[in-house]
Amino acid sequence: MLIFLDLETTGLESSDKICSIGIIGVKDNEIISIYELVNEGKKISSKASSINHITNEMIKAKLPLKESMAWKFLQEHNNEDATIIAHNVNFDIKMLLGAGFIWHGKIIDTLRGTKHLIPECEQFSLQFLRYELKLYQNEKKEAEVCSLKESSLSAHNALSDALCVKLLYDCLREMKSHEELIALSFKNVLLEKFDFGKYSGRYIEEISMFDRGYLEWMVINIPDLDEDLKYSINRYLNPKSNF
Repeated sequence: MLIFLDLETTGLESSDKICSIGIIGVKDNEIISIYELVNEGKKISSKASSINHITNEMIKAKLPLKESMAWKFLQEHNNEDATIIAHNVNFDIKMLLGAGFIWHGKIIDTLRGTKHLIPECEQFSLQFLRYELKLYQNEKKEAEVCSLKESSLSAHNALSDALCVKLLYDCLREMKSHEELIALSFKNVLLEKFDFGKYSGRYIEEISMFDRGYLEWMVINIPDLDEDLKYSINRYLNPKSNF
């Protein structure tokens, strides 16, 4: 079972919760799609609503995640024969864990897979890749195959993003096997450039030569620093060390 997954949350703080879940499950020729709003007892921040367009009024009467169809589906397929596939999958696994769900199957991170296989991309957000790799060209056809309504195809809708993850996975599968993508999901990526901040677009190796203190500050003081960026900074700061 391949489980293409996307979550929307009440915010990005450690105390925030899942408020929406989108799943496209694929096994042999059978496809199931699930989209649900859930209420985990946490208020959605205005900033989160401005991104996912989900309001507190919309989830007021919704069930908790543990009583949802999505939860039952994930529990049913929580085994080594299933693979959760998501963009920045560690975030989704972490959010599910916070809701009391421990995943026992395999995982594929399309974010890390893209960084490994298509490093020339300027950015790696799901929506950027949707246009950069022209995934949108197959979106309508794939939506019909998955029995999704065209009205659900919008950025940051959990089901729409799950469909985009599926299209991205199909793109990566043209380069590597399913098993190879699993392996790449656990392999750090050596990034060459910053894609944010005052040094956006500059080579990390270059910055390590004239502003080493800034990089050291980032590693120490940014607790949620991207894992691959942290790995890359440490590699450039200590090129002779083994990581």
